[in-house]
Amino acid sequence: MNKKRILVAGIGNIFFGDDGFGVEVVKKLAENEPPPGVRVMDVGIRGIDLTYALMEGWDATILVDATARGGKPGTLYVVEPSGTSASEKPLDAHGLDPGQVLTAVRASGTDIGTLRLVGCEPGRMTAADETPYGPELSPEVQAAIEPAVRLVRRLVDEASGANGASDA
Repeated sequence: MNKKRILVAGIGNIFFGDDGFGVEVVKKLAENEPPPGVRVMDVGIRGIDLTYALMEGWDATILVDATARGGKPGTLYVVEPSGTSASEKPLDAHGLDPGQVLTAVRASGTDIGTLRLVGCEPGRMTAADETPYGPELSPEVQAAIEPAVRLVRRLVDEASGANGASDA
């Protein structure tokens, strides 16, 4: 039986407070060797890197990012993004609009498999004047990292068809 190929990508800007959530989660996941077939990567704000990684084709893709949905800071969500973007702007190699990336990859005919987003409700990302708060996560989002790691591992297990816990 072939191992399923699963991509886990952390998204976010580590200099904008809670926006660095996804990067911190994959950093924690990378402390252990991932199971065979699982790639864990820190994408940060490099949309072009995510695009190229997705174009390798995957059985499942799990994105990890700060996701404002109106809940209490630190609340975790599992979302199934549509992967479409209303924007017609070209991809920005130095920025990241995950919707644009997913649209471009799907337009190329690449299969990214089952798509999940593990999101965390941010508490603070930028100030009203758009200056960054800095690299520190809010206490609520910091406390959500370990539960998010466990959640991502569970999703990896589900996507791979594994019955036991993974090391992703």
